[in-house]
Amino acid sequence: MALINIKIEGIPYQVEEGLTILEAAKKCGYEIPSLCAYNHGECNRGSCRVCLVEATGARGLVASCVYPVNEGMEITISSPAATKARRASVELLLSNHNRNCQECDKNEKCELLHVARLTGAREGMFQGSQTPTTFDDLTPSIVRDTSKCVLCGRCVTRCQNAHGNGILGFENRGFNTIVGPAENRSFIESPCIMCGQCINVCPTGALMEKSEIDKVDAAMAAGKYVVVQTAPAVRAALGEEFGMKIGTPVTGKMCAALRRLGFKKVFDTNFAADLTIMEEATELLGRIKNGGALPMITSCSPGWINYAEYYYGDQLDHLSSCKSPHEMFGAILKSYYAEKIGVKPEDMFVVSIMPCSSKKYEEQRPELETNGLRDVDAVLTTRELGKLIKRSGINFTKLPDEDFDQDIVHDYTGAGVIFGVTGGVMEAALRTAYFVLTGKEREGVVFNEVRGFESIREAEFDLAGQKIKVAVTSGMKGAKVLLDQIREGTSPYTFIEIMGCPGGCINGGGQPYVREAFLPNEDDDILDTYQAKRAAALYSEDERQELRQSHRNAQVKALYDEFLGEPNSHKAHELLHTTYNKNRERFPQK
Repeated sequence: MALINIKIEGIPYQVEEGLTILEAAKKCGYEIPSLCAYNHGECNRGSCRVCLVEATGARGLVASCVYPVNEGMEITISSPAATKARRASVELLLSNHNRNCQECDKNEKCELLHVARLTGAREGMFQGSQTPTTFDDLTPSIVRDTSKCVLCGRCVTRCQNAHGNGILGFENRGFNTIVGPAENRSFIESPCIMCGQCINVCPTGALMEKSEIDKVDAAMAAGKYVVVQTAPAVRAALGEEFGMKIGTPVTGKMCAALRRLGFKKVFDTNFAADLTIMEEATELLGRIKNGGALPMITSCSPGWINYAEYYYGDQLDHLSSCKSPHEMFGAILKSYYAEKIGVKPEDMFVVSIMPCSSKKYEEQRPELETNGLRDVDAVLTTRELGKLIKRSGINFTKLPDEDFDQDIVHDYTGAGVIFGVTGGVMEAALRTAYFVLTGKEREGVVFNEVRGFESIREAEFDLAGQKIKVAVTSGMKGAKVLLDQIREGTSPYTFIEIMGCPGGCINGGGQPYVREAFLPNEDDDILDTYQAKRAAALYSEDERQELRQSHRNAQVKALYDEFLGEPNSHKAHELLHTTYNKNRERFPQK
């Protein structure tokens, strides 16, 4: 890329041609107040007018987020006219905003409040009517409050960029404009997959996950036997809620915090990830041997399952019937484990700490019950766990490193850890499928071919003379390509992994927000590196494990020997497998 010469506040710089003023200023060490700054390129409308600057060659002030630099341009950020205009823009936004900051779940991570401080915005400068509000909390996953929306459109673009979906858009015109599903319907009346990617990019509290902290509090107050399990991706991101660098593994401190929060037992969902591989790999090999529907597609991601039911209901026989790992674990905890420790299943309350808002919807699916009891009773996101820890006065960074409870369901292998990153389920399954087909371990357990963040990755493996071609994708844009091939009868694959969120669970809709303003300790462009750093935390834990293949988990073997019989047995299907519904109707939270 060619370099051009510009000046910012009279200081000469060389920057890449094609950058916007906002991008160029950032590279030169300036933070222009903005509500779209450096957030995944999700906003390019220049609509909020918060980032106004002066630039030679322009008529009046320009929105720096959309105005490109050119050779010889002189940019002034701090002129009286620009400073005054930016402050007025924020004050206008505040005049139509529900300013209940103390009660807002986005408190301390609100970008509107951040730019209000930067610009010196004053309270009550513009008085008058406000846009009529829509408050939608009918789904178990997402809450929409248009009284906090600044019409930046980042959520609209993220839904389109991640999934090719147009769930969100601008409704009405002029003063009555709001952002929401078509005709301002509830999310529960739309084909939203509940992934929460819109929440991740929302600069205010207009879009938030639906909290279940009160539900957990009530279970503890009622004297339930409350146990908790944590997904692998949580440990790779939770530290960010406490000022730690992106990708810092915090497994030990997380366990210590959960124990201090009063949970009876602290478990790792990785145990159930190993269990999932035993069921899923067996199911795949059974389909290959017996002529079942191929390609088989993974079923760990509830956002992906929602998408399949809504848009590809005619292809559901390609989905693995395996429940997701945390739902499997819930079923095992309320049967095998409850019997072992002498607790009635109805007295056990299972909490899942997940990186995902769609898991809240999954938790309430009627298919995920056993003997009338939900497998999982509550789902908290990584962010909610951070809030719970802070509420309890726990100094997270000062905690000692502790382990998960050493019980009959605590062991896990490296294969379970990598479930949290795109390609991880595929790699874990291949490690076990290779052993089942060949009777020996593969030399080198890493399958680099399925790692990475490209939209679609494919590879072919020879497993004991059996050619298996696989594909991996995350985000529904790639999923649509692969599913259309299946529908057209041209798919060359045997096995496909699909994750709902781009990058997999490490980038789930319940993970900590990635904003430079709130992560001052980072030393590079975090938007280019945060997924790789979180993934590296999981891959490093995989490398540290003595056992890295699910079929070598001794406690999973014992579970089969003592209780389930064998993978895909009748008992296993009762507890660990599920069904799907192409005509699914949404249901409100009970």
